[in-house]
Amino acid sequence: MHGTATLEVLEGVHSPELDNRRDVVVYLPPSYRGGRERYPVVYMHDGQNLFDPATSFAGDWGVGRAMDGAARRGLEAIVVGVPNMGVERLDEYSPYSDPGARGGGKGAAYAAFLATTLRAIVDRRFRTTRTREQTAIVGSSMGGLISLYALFRYPGAFGAAGVLSPSLWFAGGAIFSDIERSRFVPARIYLDIGTSEGPEHVGNARRMRDLLLAKGYRAGGDLRWLESRSGRHDERSWGRRFARALPFLLART
Repeated sequence: MHGTATLEVLEGVHSPELDNRRDVVVYLPPSYRGGRERYPVVYMHDGQNLFDPATSFAGDWGVGRAMDGAARRGLEAIVVGVPNMGVERLDEYSPYSDPGARGGGKGAAYAAFLATTLRAIVDRRFRTTRTREQTAIVGSSMGGLISLYALFRYPGAFGAAGVLSPSLWFAGGAIFSDIERSRFVPARIYLDIGTSEGPEHVGNARRMRDLLLAKGYRAGGDLRWLESRSGRHDERSWGRRFARALPFLLART
C-alpha cells in the first residue's frame, strides 16, 4: 500500500431510467494513484451518510476509515457512494409501492440505473475488475431491501450483497415472495439485524435468513448471518458491521 485514499465526485450523473441527476462520490483506495492494478467495487446507497458527518442524516458510517483500515491489511476496493434523492428515497429503494408508507415503486428503475448506467460509467472511468464476483451492492434499512432485490434482479452485475437491518416489512413483506420465486443466484450474501431494533424486525430478518438457507445458500459459506446483541438501527452500528463484513463481501477471508 502506498499513497493516500482520495474521494472523487462524479457530478450530475444522469439516470435515463429515473430521469434525474445526482452527484456520485467515489472512494479510491490508497494505492490507486500511480498504479495499474484493477480493484473490486462496492456500490452503496445513502451516499451522503457514508463518508462525511456534515452531509449525513444522523452521523456517518465512517466508510473512509473502514476502507483505510482494510487497506492497511492488504484489502483495497473502490466504493461508489450513491446519494439518495431525499423525498424520493422511499420510491427508489423499493420496487413495490406501499400506500401506507406513502412510497415505493421505482426500485426496479433504480436497480437498473445502478446495474447498467452507473456501472458502465464507473467501469469506463476507473480501473475496476469488471467481474460480478468482485462487485458488491450494500445498504441498510430500505437500502438493505433494495440491495437484496438488485442482487436477484441483476445477477450478471452483482456477485455480493450487504443487507444490513433491511426493511423487509415494506409493502407487506412483498420481498419474501419475490425472493422465493427467484432463481438461485451464485453470490455472497451478508445479512444482519440488531436485537435492539425490535422483535418484528428481528423476526423478519430471521425469516429471510431461513428463506435463503432453503434456497440453497450455506450458513458460514456464501451466507453470513449476524444478529448483533448491541446493534441499533443507526449509521454508527451499520458502519461497524460493514467494516467487519468487508472481507467476506470482497471474497477475501
